[in-house]
Amino acid sequence: MGKSAKQENLLQSKEDLSLEGFEVHNINRGGDITYHGPGQVTGYYIMNLERLYRDVHRYVRNLEEIIIRTIAEYEVEGLRLQDYTGVWVQHGSKLKKICAIGVHLSRWVSMHGFGFNVNSDLSHFNRIIPCGINDDDKEVTSLEALKGHKIEITEIEQKILKHSQEVFDLTYVKT
Repeated sequence: MGKSAKQENLLQSKEDLSLEGFEVHNINRGGDITYHGPGQVTGYYIMNLERLYRDVHRYVRNLEEIIIRTIAEYEVEGLRLQDYTGVWVQHGSKLKKICAIGVHLSRWVSMHGFGFNVNSDLSHFNRIIPCGINDDDKEVTSLEALKGHKIEITEIEQKILKHSQEVFDLTYVKT
């Protein structure tokens, strides 16, 4: 649950969720409530943005761009929606969120990041109102749900790393 999370967006009690194996954590990132679990790739970049640019919105748009480029490799068109952070896809009459983004910065050092639903069990999102969005035309999806088969997580991670280097114009060096 992010800093702006509303308790009513948690649809079960913390005790009931605990009995089902879920934990609820209050954290200092932006945004409302989301779910992190198996089949999801989370990217929590720790970057000194003062060395790149001092623009939180640009940073968030860059995180979105990384996911948009990644899913494009699977012939899925990612969208940005005005007033809704994250990456979305149009699927019939519904807009489906495939990647949630919530960040926190301290002295221009980024923390937190994104949760990209690759092979996620989407039923887990039924316990919350994801990101506080309760619109009839919006819901959560995964790459697996869109493509009809599981996707290798390591393959996704490699694509995210490649696109991260391109978008941030940085080179990662293993030490």
